[in-house]
Amino acid sequence: MQDSHPFSRTLILGSTSRYRRELLERLRLPFETVSPEVDETPLPGEAPRALSARLALAKARAVAALHPQALVIGSDQVPELDGLPLSKPGNHERATEQLRLMSGRQMNFHTAVSLVCLESGFEQSDVITVQVRFRELGDAEIERYLRAEQPYDCAGSAKSEGLGISLLDAIVSDDPTALIGLPLIRTSQMLRAAGAILP
Repeated sequence: MQDSHPFSRTLILGSTSRYRRELLERLRLPFETVSPEVDETPLPGEAPRALSARLALAKARAVAALHPQALVIGSDQVPELDGLPLSKPGNHERATEQLRLMSGRQMNFHTAVSLVCLESGFEQSDVITVQVRFRELGDAEIERYLRAEQPYDCAGSAKSEGLGISLLDAIVSDDPTALIGLPLIRTSQMLRAAGAILP
């Protein structure tokens, strides 16, 4: 262990998301990234909030099983509209459909985070919900936004950290980073509980 290292355990982000990687980098802790091999199919009748919680913990546990001495962060985000989950659009047509559905509406983004270390038995999980209200969006606005941002890998098709902020009327949250993909306030609390030194 080097003196500059905040704690003795390796920290692993169980995600290949560049958004989560960039967020975790804000904490200035050394970490590795590992892709979790987890089936993200919702269970029958599973609520969006419950889905995000289950997947975040499943991702953390899956990576921790391969690296039992490490601290592993798992996270998952599920947008909810009318009680139903919205997925990553994947293409222009589906993104257009999603933004038309969300126009003038309020919806919830459920972002779950789990921190797991098998060797020490440490395990904490939480879900942070962000309320987002979209303004009324015309088809021309949606088209211009999608051509400029191309948010096809973003659940709900609106990147609030980029041009997507112009689509919104309001964001209500205890942790604004949760909307981007990893709730850093809650993650920091978990890391300190596990022994990390953060300012």
